[in-house]
Amino acid sequence: MSKNRPVSTQKITSESGNELLAAQRLHRPVSPHLSIYRPQITWYGSALNRITGSILSGGFYTYFAAYLVAPLFGWHLGSATLAAAFGGLPLLAKVVVKLGLAFPFTYHSLNGVRHLMWDLGLQMRNAQVAKTGWAVVGLSVVLSMVLAAI
Repeated sequence: MSKNRPVSTQKITSESGNELLAAQRLHRPVSPHLSIYRPQITWYGSALNRITGSILSGGFYTYFAAYLVAPLFGWHLGSATLAAAFGGLPLLAKVVVKLGLAFPFTYHSLNGVRHLMWDLGLQMRNAQVAKTGWAVVGLSVVLSMVLAAI
């Protein structure tokens, strides 16, 4: 059973067409986006991999750019100066700095190995992906703590 609706068209200006579209958009439903889905380790892992990669590359670019312009401003960014400055920090600050450097490095590196395994076709089932995701998180935390303790 089908309904017939009469259809008519009319010529409108571009401005009134835009106004009509804007009015129609106000009545459209909003997409539920991520709010209806159960979060998964793959989401968090992907986001964390991008964040840690950005932190690492941003840190390297910032340091090396500063190192290049250091002579112009009279800054001393050599390894001896940095080691002396780091040595003067309180113990808690040293551990925080080391953890801040170690975690992005270990997570991004271990997750890179995980992606290489996927490139080889290994650990591709959903359960395996979840297990390796949690394994990367756990190993990253442990290795970060070990590196910070050194």
